[in-house]
Amino acid sequence: MDDHVRRGFEVNGRRLSYLDFGGPGLVLIALHGHFSEGADFAPLAERLGPGRRVIALDQRGHGESDRAGDYERSGYVGDVAALLDHLGLAEVALLGHSLGGVNAYQFAARYPDRVTALVVEDIGAVCDIDLAFAKNLPDRAATRHGLVEALGAAAPYLERTFRQRGDGWGFSFDVDDTLRSQQALSGDHWQDWLSVRCPTLLIRGTRSDELSAAHAREMAAGRSIRLVELPAGHVVHHDQPGAFAENVRRFLAPDGSTVNP
Repeated sequence: MDDHVRRGFEVNGRRLSYLDFGGPGLVLIALHGHFSEGADFAPLAERLGPGRRVIALDQRGHGESDRAGDYERSGYVGDVAALLDHLGLAEVALLGHSLGGVNAYQFAARYPDRVTALVVEDIGAVCDIDLAFAKNLPDRAATRHGLVEALGAAAPYLERTFRQRGDGWGFSFDVDDTLRSQQALSGDHWQDWLSVRCPTLLIRGTRSDELSAAHAREMAAGRSIRLVELPAGHVVHHDQPGAFAENVRRFLAPDGSTVNP
């Protein structure tokens, strides 16, 4: 069973929810990708504990957080700042996957004094998001089994988002909102990436359909940071949970400093 406490707070009249996995360690804020929520980082939190206290935000429109009026870059980044203010934390280590990865490095670029270390999982400095997967998602299924069948091979990656509603089984995110968020994520974010000053670890899946090997190496060379490639698809923390956690653990030294590239 996942050992966590769910908490929440309000930002401009919207409720944001997060999972606090507890422990005595320094805080690591974890930001999920599209089609996901904070609970997806439960295996990582278990593997990092007690050295790190993982706090995983359900980002706007995802999980138990409220839907938002917009899904632009500034809104996501502002939500991270609001979470740190709510927690009373001046600075933290920050980890993000896909959508969360861009949110993480944009936050680090815009709030350099608040991020001690950064882990970015399988997302580029230039994003050209394929909308086909979201457009083809089933809206509802009569049963959980029916939803699993409709998703096929993608089901294990989305299962933490499954919710039973009055009209059947669906997701903890709204598909139309996700499409808007994906469209807002697409673009050239090189300036933000190059502006980050804290120690950074970039993790890529060798079978990724989102971050190419060439682009990952260009990102690493542009900032002289460490790049780790693991035999995985786009969701590296799902495909290689042990190796992913070990690389994060080694990068984030027990005393809160970071291992040099």
